[in-house]
Amino acid sequence: MRRIAGVAAVAAGLVAPLPALAAPSPAANAPQTPRPSGSPEVLKAPARELPSPYTPNYVGGARPPATGQPPDFAYGAYQRGQYVTAFREATKRIEADSKDGAAMTLLGELYNQGLGTKQDPVKAAEWYRLAAAQGESAAMASLGLMAMDGRGIAKDPKAGRRWLEQAAEKGQPTAAYNLALILIGTGTEADQARAAALFRKAADGEIGPAQHGLGVLYLQGRGVPKDPSKAAEWFRRAADNGDLAGELEFAILLFNGTGLPKDEARAARYFLHAASRGNAIAQNRIARLYAVGRGVPKNLVEAAAWNLAAAAQGLSDAWLDQALTGLNADERARAERLANDRANVK
Repeated sequence: MRRIAGVAAVAAGLVAPLPALAAPSPAANAPQTPRPSGSPEVLKAPARELPSPYTPNYVGGARPPATGQPPDFAYGAYQRGQYVTAFREATKRIEADSKDGAAMTLLGELYNQGLGTKQDPVKAAEWYRLAAAQGESAAMASLGLMAMDGRGIAKDPKAGRRWLEQAAEKGQPTAAYNLALILIGTGTEADQARAAALFRKAADGEIGPAQHGLGVLYLQGRGVPKDPSKAAEWFRRAADNGDLAGELEFAILLFNGTGLPKDEARAARYFLHAASRGNAIAQNRIARLYAVGRGVPKNLVEAAAWNLAAAAQGLSDAWLDQALTGLNADERARAERLANDRANVK
């Protein structure tokens, strides 16, 4: 089973007047000449391609859908982390009802993740197949990704896509999201439009990466009319659902005043939160803001600490390095301690 993967935005053309600050990239190690004070500069996320839809070692997975039936004690135990109890209760239910698709889906997930029982992708796929035969869309979605990977069953991308199609048609949001990622990579106009519709279906199901992906399409005008305001709204919703890429993109639009009123202080809070979660781009951006006092009080020690944190992840910034050369030995030591503490936060 694999995770629904995050969509990396291609956030080109996001302009903000940030005096003497150039947008760095991991390769931007050459000395940079600061522009005259007041000259507009560019604050942007680096151009990135939309990724493959598959991420290994997923620990989330299929979830039996909510129904109007009596409480599902097996799934409730699963949610509480009582996996042995969940396995036992799901097994008892299937013994009582050989067509209990939700219980089959749960057993498939337990075998898939190795929770409450030994991990066994083959058995997981078998239970997912039985559940899919009962119309369980979450099991179909899991089978689709397993077929794409060749995990537990023979690798068969075409069969995997068919499973995802069936699950998406039933409204399963993670299937819709992964299918959208497949379509977005073809580059055809028809597939872009369908991908946008599938992203929307998953986004309405509060799938954070799908909300981010839909925001990217609105920002670029791919598959939907270009609309920065809608892009900002979907990025915000993605951020609310914990999607780190969406949080970063929303901060950029907010700082630039693209698609919503400009608010540097609020943008700085989003950058700071994303930086605290370990995002190197956000660490670099908040370092720059601390260096010049935009959205946050000027604080060169904080700027240096976040600059060091970003540099430790390969994102160096020659402008910041130059701007922070005036720190004394005590200030540098404090910045290094802060950077080390932040690097150890998981």
